[in-house]
Amino acid sequence: MSLALFDLDHTLLSGDSDVLWCEFLMSEGVLDRAAFQPRNDEMARRYGEGTVNAQDFCEFYVSTLAGRSPDEWRPWCERFLMNVIGPRVPASAIELVESHRARGDRLVLTTATNRVLTELTAARLGMSDLLATEVELVDGRCTGRTRDVLNMREGKLARLRSWLAEQGVDPEPALASATFYSDSSNDLPLLQAVGHPVAVDPDAGLRRHAQSHGWRVLELAR
Repeated sequence: MSLALFDLDHTLLSGDSDVLWCEFLMSEGVLDRAAFQPRNDEMARRYGEGTVNAQDFCEFYVSTLAGRSPDEWRPWCERFLMNVIGPRVPASAIELVESHRARGDRLVLTTATNRVLTELTAARLGMSDLLATEVELVDGRCTGRTRDVLNMREGKLARLRSWLAEQGVDPEPALASATFYSDSSNDLPLLQAVGHPVAVDPDAGLRRHAQSHGWRVLELAR
């Protein structure tokens, strides 16, 4: 099995799906803009700098789901995909995904964003395999907390190893032949573990690392 692994935010998507989701909820009146916008901006800044704790980052955004079930969120997520996410996935990103599909690679979307928000995006991209941060449910409703290993930083590598083992695949040779596309230095643990790391429109830290290690750097038309 040849794996083609794709990060979502700022890689296939021109933007950050968590930040965009919060903007969507504020525009819909679900979140109070005056109270939430400064917190959202600060979290986005800390993520870009790589200074935020993974647990704090993921639970900040998962907290927006609290009180409703995934089924209750579904109509909101469908509108979000149609009006916000879809227009921000450039043709160049779709062509990149399709080039790997044509080669017969197994396509995996791996993202720190939670599963409730990203399931429809993965389906739109034609990816049946999704590794995302999991949302805690109690009595069928989102608690606003995460569960299990976060799919972020070292967690992306740990989750992928576990997933491969569940598929009956030896992780080491699978990783050695895998390609992973990401924009973020937060993804260095997984980028360093695969045989073919590709930095896509990388942040400053990842660009420096990619150049010093001879990794491919890809600039997508956006």
